[in-house]
Amino acid sequence: MALENNKQAFTAEFVQRSRFAGTFPVSQTPAQFVDALFVNAGVTPSTADRATAINEFGGAGTTADAAARSRALRDVAENVTLNTAEFNRAFVLMQYFGYLRRNPNDPQDTDYAGYDFWLTKLNQFTQPGDDVLVRVQKAEMVKAFITSPEYRQRFGP
Repeated sequence: MALENNKQAFTAEFVQRSRFAGTFPVSQTPAQFVDALFVNAGVTPSTADRATAINEFGGAGTTADAAARSRALRDVAENVTLNTAEFNRAFVLMQYFGYLRRNPNDPQDTDYAGYDFWLTKLNQFTQPGDDVLVRVQKAEMVKAFITSPEYRQRFGP
């Protein structure tokens, strides 16, 4: 319940930020708003997913209802296609943050070559429907990070 409450509170606050409101003005129709969210996310929604997000506005002509904006944003953010597309990128980034405690382009890397290598490797081992642990085990990512010279030099044997 706490997680759901936190998600609701976050998106309610997020849709009221000036940058968000400037990008997605309340003068938009619900269809324009939802389409813009999906375009921004780089996802082509199914007809049902699009309709679900639009229906959050209950037939209103504008997107002035902040609560409906928040719910529609969550509909897009929690879209299965979007989550599938972003999961591997986010997972590799978290490996850098968690194990190496740095950004992928911080020194010793000055570009994203290492990040791109690991993302490519994870993508090669990812099959549709794979569980998170199956993906990671197939790619041997965790093992590679904790046995890397950088990790061992920084955190010991």
